[in-house]
Amino acid sequence: MASNTTSQLALGDQGARQLANATKTAPTLETVSPRWLTHLLQWTPVEAGIYRLNKVKNADEVRVSCAKRDESELPSTFVDYDAPAREYFLNAVTTVLDVHTRVSDLYSSPHDQIKEQLRLTIEIIKEKQESELINNPDYGLLASVAPQQIVYPLTGAPTPDDLDELLTKVWKEPAFFLTHPLAIAAFGRECTRRGVPPPTVSLFGSQFLTWRGIPLIPSDKVPVADGKTKILLLRVGEKRQGVVGLYQPGLAGEQSPGLSVRFMGINRNAIASYLISLYCSLVVQTDDALAVLEDVEVGKYHEYPDTYKR
Repeated sequence: MASNTTSQLALGDQGARQLANATKTAPTLETVSPRWLTHLLQWTPVEAGIYRLNKVKNADEVRVSCAKRDESELPSTFVDYDAPAREYFLNAVTTVLDVHTRVSDLYSSPHDQIKEQLRLTIEIIKEKQESELINNPDYGLLASVAPQQIVYPLTGAPTPDDLDELLTKVWKEPAFFLTHPLAIAAFGRECTRRGVPPPTVSLFGSQFLTWRGIPLIPSDKVPVADGKTKILLLRVGEKRQGVVGLYQPGLAGEQSPGLSVRFMGINRNAIASYLISLYCSLVVQTDDALAVLEDVEVGKYHEYPDTYKR
C-alpha cells in the first residue's frame, strides 16, 4: 500500500555552496588611516639626504631708517647668519618583505599575492612615517616646538579660548590644527555647550570641523596618555617659512616620492625578497610656525579603552 505522504527532497544550502564561487575581497588592514598630515604638508626634495637650515642672526640689530632728504644720514648695515647652521638628515623607514615563490605561483588568483603583500606592507610603512613626523624625538613636530610656543588650557578640556591662544602663537598664515580625534570631539562638545557650534569645511572629499576658518585635522598618531593629549597648530611651506616635509627624489624603484621597492632576488629556499624603503624628515623653519596646546583633557582611560592602543 503506497503512502499518502510524499517526501519533498531538494538540494540544501550547504551542498549547493560546494559548487559556488565565493567573492573574495582583498585583505583589509584595520590600522590604515587617511594620513591627512602627509597630504597637507608641503614636501621639498633634498640632495644627498641633507637639508641645511640657515637662519638670520640678531635680526633686531639690522639698522634701517626713514631718511630725510639728506642721503648722508643713511645707515649702513648687514644681515648676519647663525653659524653653524643646523642640518637635517633623512630618516629611513625600511623593511624586507619575504614571499615564498610557491605561494605566489599557486595562490595568486583572483588576487596577486605579491601585489597584496607589497600593498599592505607599504600602508604600514606610511602609517609609521606619519607617526615619526609627529613623534620622532629628533625631528618630529612634538620635539620641535620652541618653549615660548607652548600653551596650556584654561580649564582642561579644549575650548575656543584655548585655540584662540594657539592662534596668537602662529598668527602668520596658520594652515591647520592637528590633534587626536578624541580632542576634536572634546572641542566640539565645549563649543556646543557654549552655543558656538564650529562650522565645517570640505577637504579631500571629507568634512572637518574648523575654528576661525582653520580646519582641525585628526590623527591617531598624536599620543594620548592618562586621558590627556595635545593640539598642534602649524604654518606650512618654504615660502611661508613654515613646516616642511623632506624626501629623497629619484630613488631606484621609486613608487611615490621618497618610497622605493626593490627586488632583492630569490634565495636557495625559494623565498623572494623585496626591500621597501621610505626616506623622509621634517623641518620647522621658524619657531613661530608651530605651537602646541599641552595637557588637553579628553576623558579618562577607562572611558575609551579601544582608543589608546598606539
